[in-house]
Amino acid sequence: MQHIYRAIFALCFGLLCLPGYGQQAEKTITGTFTRLRFEQFATQVEAQTNFHFYFDPKTVDSLFVTVEAQAQPLRAVLYKALQNTNFRFAIDDENRVFVTAGAAINPTLPGEFYDAKAAGPGTALADDPTEAGTPGRSHLVSASEYKVYEIGGPGSGSGKATLAGHIRDQKTGEPMIGASIYSESPNIGASTDPFGYFSLTLPVGRYDLKIRGVGIKNTKRQVVLRGDGKLEIEVEEDIVTLKEVVIEAEKDKNVSGMQMGLEKLDIKTMRQVPTAFGETDILRVIMTLPGVKTVGEGSTGLNVRGGATDQNLILFNDATIYNPSHLFGFFSAFNPDILQGVELYKSAIPAKYGGRLASVLDITTREGNKKKLAGSGGIGPLTSRLTLEGPLVKDKSSFIVSGRASYSDWILKQLSDKNFAQSSAAFYDITAHISHEFNEKNSLYATGYFSSDRFRLASDTTYHYTNQTATLKWRHNFTNQLYGVLTGTYSHYAYDVTTTKNEVTASQLKYAIGQTGLRADFSYFPNARHTVDFGASSLLYDIAPGSFTPLGAKSLIKTNILGQEKALESALYASDKFDITPRFSVSVGLRYSFFQALGPREVYQYAPGEARSEATIIDTVRYASNKVLATYHGPEYRLSTRYSLSDNSSVKASYTRTRQYIHQLTNTASVSPTDVWKLSDNNIRPQVGDQYSIGYYRNFKANTIEFSIETYYKTLRDFVDYKSGATLVLNHHIETDIINAEGKAYGVEFFVKKLTGKLNGWVGYTYSRSLVQVNAATTSDMVNGGNYYPSNFDKPHDVTLVGNYRFSRRFSTSLNFNYSTGRPITLPLAKYYLGNSLRVYYSDRNEYRVPDYYRVDLAFNIEGSHKVKKLAHSSWTVGVYNLTGRRNPYSIYFKSVNGQIKGYQLSIFGQPIPTVTYNFKF
Repeated sequence: MQHIYRAIFALCFGLLCLPGYGQQAEKTITGTFTRLRFEQFATQVEAQTNFHFYFDPKTVDSLFVTVEAQAQPLRAVLYKALQNTNFRFAIDDENRVFVTAGAAINPTLPGEFYDAKAAGPGTALADDPTEAGTPGRSHLVSASEYKVYEIGGPGSGSGKATLAGHIRDQKTGEPMIGASIYSESPNIGASTDPFGYFSLTLPVGRYDLKIRGVGIKNTKRQVVLRGDGKLEIEVEEDIVTLKEVVIEAEKDKNVSGMQMGLEKLDIKTMRQVPTAFGETDILRVIMTLPGVKTVGEGSTGLNVRGGATDQNLILFNDATIYNPSHLFGFFSAFNPDILQGVELYKSAIPAKYGGRLASVLDITTREGNKKKLAGSGGIGPLTSRLTLEGPLVKDKSSFIVSGRASYSDWILKQLSDKNFAQSSAAFYDITAHISHEFNEKNSLYATGYFSSDRFRLASDTTYHYTNQTATLKWRHNFTNQLYGVLTGTYSHYAYDVTTTKNEVTASQLKYAIGQTGLRADFSYFPNARHTVDFGASSLLYDIAPGSFTPLGAKSLIKTNILGQEKALESALYASDKFDITPRFSVSVGLRYSFFQALGPREVYQYAPGEARSEATIIDTVRYASNKVLATYHGPEYRLSTRYSLSDNSSVKASYTRTRQYIHQLTNTASVSPTDVWKLSDNNIRPQVGDQYSIGYYRNFKANTIEFSIETYYKTLRDFVDYKSGATLVLNHHIETDIINAEGKAYGVEFFVKKLTGKLNGWVGYTYSRSLVQVNAATTSDMVNGGNYYPSNFDKPHDVTLVGNYRFSRRFSTSLNFNYSTGRPITLPLAKYYLGNSLRVYYSDRNEYRVPDYYRVDLAFNIEGSHKVKKLAHSSWTVGVYNLTGRRNPYSIYFKSVNGQIKGYQLSIFGQPIPTVTYNFKF
């Protein structure tokens, strides 16, 4: 029987070798190949034949060939060379040889391809029916770039077809946000949204779709597009190695994208920036970007392109965060282990966002591992954190729960000052997220967040504040070209300040702000040249502006409670991104917002033409519950253009108008947990801002280095400023201490970024000005004679360097350098007597500046071994914050000592702060 099998095999093999049978005539090979690397073997074969080899050099780097051939066909030679190995080959009609590990690919796609049941040496069908596809199958799962995926059955479509799906992490099943999928011929592409979803409309035919993204390996998918269908793509995580980084040509979004003034950071990049106390702090990383500043050390308030801190919309899975920090700004409110990424819009803000003038900071969490149970955490000198995640239903639903807590009392007890030794400070936060995919059309997402801070510093007063948010999203795919997301959100921020040491003065000050929102967003992809977004939103504000109440029966404190504030803010929006030509694109959007202040409320009316004060009140109007007491509305324009000068350079321009109906009232330069928010009403108008931007973008060295220069000009009107000596807490006539101000801001930002290779990071330089004018109708309300003066956060020069160098796979170092001009202050210049009373004469507002600021941070990162099978993967981060120990001034204050006024400089971190953090992942 064995002789019969050998005869049949010899006959079949001889037929396959005949010219014209199964393959075109091919040259034979003669030679002795001894212990050659496969690349060398392929080079020698190509030199004596018309064949061309295609393979992954990293895959065959351990493959050696030893074979002897005497005028034999290539198929026979390869069959002998690769037998007893895991490598397979396939040859197409154009003499292209594909060598792969594991299963071979089939380079041709005849009509009977999916019905074939057998394969000879060197040919193989896709061995996974869920990946190979069948005629008419429209929903495939793809994890291989060597296989061919047929979308839509044979003859199911003509003309154009739409391919849609998700790009997910192969190990965890989590969506890859902002990944690009595109075809080079024709040049058509798309990017994944926050759910990892893409929609791509192409002419029917065969394509090599390229897939690129931060944190994933560059890959491709071979697709035969016959009709509309879905392709679920799983990609591998990009692991940093010491080998040369090769990036294939692609249209980098820095150049080809429409969006300008956008900064995107993933958690891996943010972990490389050294921060105080060793824990990754996304707000500190954001502050290293051009155009983003803060008034000083220890503050998490962002000043973006000349905007105040309250002019930033901070979203955590679409829920508004009113206080993004712990412990007076020393820690970010967001646990880094649960974060997916961060997007900061400084200009050309998309039409779906509104309610703030300066920027939108959109923070998204991970969905959790859909494949297996996993966890991560870290232990630092002041905080520890733990995250658990895993599937509820494998590949369908997942959960992720993350917690963080501090134990900082021990460091306070080490202070020599006995008062501070009795202090305490602690916080914790908990985040949970659940996602579930019912089917390919419907998915549900739920997020909950809670944080609590409590501290007492050298006094009997205890501060306590909490953040609470909840988000529920339902996503529905109507077609491959249209999907919608219905989002419900809840946000609540509250604080209380309690004094209990003296029973007679025991008291509690309380404040709370809450909002409930509902939003519907739709995305429509009519064709490759259009992307249409439209939707509607509504927010209900509910503010308890403040209450001061006694604690205990012996307290003599008088109760003081401000009236409740309510308002409804709604909007409709639509935008269209239109590619007029391959080089020129335009995005046009319109958002129309409505605001209604609601009762119950008492509204004071003041005498016209006179400065507002309690003495000029002429009437009090009382509004019943839900009665509209003031209405504001208006259009908000969005316009962006992009022109590609070449494949690696472009110019962009944009114009944005925004409206803001809520104002933060603060008597400090930095953000404080006891700041309050005030809604627009009859006496306080909403803020309106216009920004004009233009920029030039250029990439170098195969898109490994990004360069951009952006310049902008902003005008602001009706934002709040304060009269000298204003009282902002428990003020029943707050409008008497508030004045409407005008402002302007302008600047230029230079940015160079390199995120690949052993040496990576970015350098940014910003020159900017932020000026305020209070030219009130009455002389008493004017500031600086009605002339422009610098805002509290006007810091013209700002330089930031973030650099990382990887010595090996396990050892790397990170450096952070920051320099900026000192912020403006108002100084006392002299003292004088008026009516036998000593008075102080002050300079014009913000006429002087504190000394310039600079700081250097250094960190060393030590990773554990990279063995695949380990109970846990761990790493250490050893760093020094403020390496040079510079006493950067946070503020300047003055005290009268023996009849003399003396100035003092307050520094938050006046010496180097060493940190050690242990991180683990399992």
